Amino acid sequence: MKLMFASDIHGSLPATEKVLERFARSGAQWLVLVGDLLNHGPRNALPEGYNPAVVAERLNGVADKVIAVRGNCDSEVDQMLLQFPITAPYAHILLPRQRLFVTHGHLYNPQQMPPLAPHDVLIFGHTHLPVAEKREALYYFNPGSVSIPKGGFEASYGMLDDGVLTVHALNHDGVIAQVEITP
Repeated sequence: MKLMFASDIHGSLPATEKVLERFARSGAQWLVLVGDLLNHGPRNALPEGYNPAVVAERLNGVADKVIAVRGNCDSEVDQMLLQFPITAPYAHILLPRQRLFVTHGHLYNPQQMPPLAPHDVLIFGHTHLPVAEKREALYYFNPGSVSIPKGGFEASYGMLDDGVLTVHALNHDGVIAQVEITP
């Protein structure tokens, strides 16, 4: 299974268009949206090209290929604009020998873990910081932010392909981090 992950769009139309372009070229079966889709939130500056209504329209164009979870900036009003569900605090994606636990990161994160089995993967956003690593028996993956990157990182997204989770730069073909997750 090939998956693409995007987090923390925060209503940025240029970032959304780049994500959708990358998704179309990637061959991924699903676009996994890791929360904070339409609103920028009170602690963030407005991202470039802030246009939540048009971002919703663009994302609705791939609604049948989206798996999404709710971020701390997502609301029931946002759900009214979107044609795919975004109100779940987490989602499970089952691989043949392990589970991906997808959450935004404000409820579950490396400091506040959900119950996971050895070799499971915690996929989260929220911090806007890319992560791809194994710690003890678990894997941690954060695709970073496509619109408001932090920590000196550039805008990024994630891919799962053939048992490898990779954080890619959004604006060029660079790899920021990666981890092999095959148990």
